[in-house]
Amino acid sequence: MHSLRPLIPLLTTAGVLLAGNGLQGTLITLRGSAEGFSATVIGLSGAGYFFGFIIGCWVTPWILRTAGHIRAFAALAAIAACASLAMVTVIDPFFWFLMRLVTGVCFASMFANVESWINAQVTNTNRARTLAVYRFVDLGAVTLSQYMLPLFGIDGFEIFAVMTMLIILSIVPVSLADRSNPAPPAPFSFNPKLLWAVSPLACAGAITVGLTTASFRSVGPLYAEGLGLQVTDIASFMSAGIIGGIVLQYPLGYLSDIISRRSVLLMATTGSTLAGLFLVWFAGGDVALNLIGIFLWGAFTMPLYSLSAAHANDKAKAGEFVQIASGLMFFWAIGASIGPLLSAVLVDWFGPVAFFTYACSMHGAFVIYTIVRIVRGAPDEPDRGRFAAVLRTSPVFARMAQQSVQGETAKSGANPADGSEGGDEARGGEDKPENSR
Repeated sequence: MHSLRPLIPLLTTAGVLLAGNGLQGTLITLRGSAEGFSATVIGLSGAGYFFGFIIGCWVTPWILRTAGHIRAFAALAAIAACASLAMVTVIDPFFWFLMRLVTGVCFASMFANVESWINAQVTNTNRARTLAVYRFVDLGAVTLSQYMLPLFGIDGFEIFAVMTMLIILSIVPVSLADRSNPAPPAPFSFNPKLLWAVSPLACAGAITVGLTTASFRSVGPLYAEGLGLQVTDIASFMSAGIIGGIVLQYPLGYLSDIISRRSVLLMATTGSTLAGLFLVWFAGGDVALNLIGIFLWGAFTMPLYSLSAAHANDKAKAGEFVQIASGLMFFWAIGASIGPLLSAVLVDWFGPVAFFTYACSMHGAFVIYTIVRIVRGAPDEPDRGRFAAVLRTSPVFARMAQQSVQGETAKSGANPADGSEGGDEARGGEDKPENSR
């Protein structure tokens, strides 16, 4: 724990920021519904956030090179706070779309800022522990933030003030405790043709996860509200899906290190489909059944991105890891930009039950595609890297996770030059800032 002490300000900043971000996603959906916005309009605002997220991933390196980490973070947090607070002063669908787009740009840049900062501070000896703590901070912050909704209510100004305060307070720890200025992260570059050639299944998996998990974040509260759940129950519903996503992350990842990753992807996606069918057919308005169903759905759905990334890295050649990490994030963001609007339109037309019917359709299609790839595809690589759980906060986290796996592999004496290890991007560069390779 002593080795992690210098990272406490950064992890505290990340926790406060993740809490504000997690609160915003659910709040905007419920408040929009209370203001009379249609599900389609609410879904469009959610799509705006993820479209802004794509832009944010691209502009982050330029912002950090121009202003440095602390000044860039402070500026972005101020803009995100103003955009968040503006939504309660101007109740207009188009204005909300624009503000969500702005917050998407800001949050993507702030996450990349903090994660590149953390990555510059850690070494092989504490990288794995740091990532584990970071994931715990993410889970705890997003889960606890959901319960601010019933505490403060969704109808007044207070909850928007709390959300804004969280975003602003995230500036304090790093402003007071850290004066370092590490190199900015590498640009968000990608080559879709290369990535698809490396692993079509991983690309399809990233798109599928974007189509469904982003919809859960933006439209999931509408589903729960449409069934008659109260605000406290909706907070529990959203939290159960998030917690479920952590429970099977590592068991499924460990299993994928032992047997075919495609087989584990097939099992997880089938589990997601069955859990969604349970919510469609049996849960109804029963709170307990919905909590069980969404817990299972999250448990099988949330690990799909990490499993897809691990499969792509197994297929990659030396030096391709940065392209893989950035490209998968890009494919995910495309799905995330489409999914909230598409699912919201279906909810508008057919009611709340259409949400998990949509999710089941997306996962069912991926099940079929996975089976096709298993039947037609080449066998998995015999020498594979270890599974690494990947958050979708920024491409930097994917690189941090892979560096952690590379460090463990190096300790065990395995050869890091195979396609699963990221080649020259990894060797000898773990302790350097992102852009110093």
